[in-house]
Amino acid sequence: MTVYEVRVAGRLDPSWSGWFAGFTLIAEPDDTTTLRGPIADQSELHGLLARIRDLGLPLISITPTNP
Repeated sequence: MTVYEVRVAGRLDPSWSGWFAGFTLIAEPDDTTTLRGPIADQSELHGLLARIRDLGLPLISITPTNP
C-alpha cells in the first residue's frame, strides 16, 4: 500500500472528509487542499481521481510518498 498526497485547488472544509474516507484533508496556505492517505492499487487510485473529477475539484498534483 502506498500513501499518496493529492493536491486540489481550493480549501475544503472538514465536511468534505466524508467524500474521502481514509484521507486526511490538509488546508494549505496557498488556498489549496492536500488529501493524504493510503491507496492499495491503481484501481483505487483511479476511483479517487474519478471522485475528484465528478465533484468538479481542479486537480493540481498527485505524489506517492513513503508511509
